[in-house]
Amino acid sequence: MNLSEHFTLAEMTVSESAARRDISNTPDANSLENLRRLCTFLEQIRLLVGRPVLVSSGYRSVELNRVIGGSPHSAHMQGLAADINVPGLLPAALARRIADSALMFDQLILEYDSWVHIGLSTASERRQVLTIRKGTSYLPGLV
Repeated sequence: MNLSEHFTLAEMTVSESAARRDISNTPDANSLENLRRLCTFLEQIRLLVGRPVLVSSGYRSVELNRVIGGSPHSAHMQGLAADINVPGLLPAALARRIADSALMFDQLILEYDSWVHIGLSTASERRQVLTIRKGTSYLPGLV
């Protein structure tokens, strides 16, 4: 099932951790609608960078999020966050392109110089930009 032109429900819910542990990672109706909104946003990122966007983690059920050690308040559990990369673009460069754009997001996190977490909100978007590196807590901005 396509959630937008270039993103499917399967890629937004796939999880090796869930499969290995036999954990259901099926979104409820509200999370599914949020995933449609998130995929529309990911389409905007795709247009911004002119390249495909690869999702390494999208929706996470509450149980899956707990098992992998995700934040208990993670937007992934509502279908409002994705961890992404773009082939041929370093994560720091991707994060900078998004942060410097007019796109409205709630949270952008450059994580371990390995991927970009992008989150949306059900309230007003904060455009919070953070960096986390091994051995650090969240640092403001792109460091």
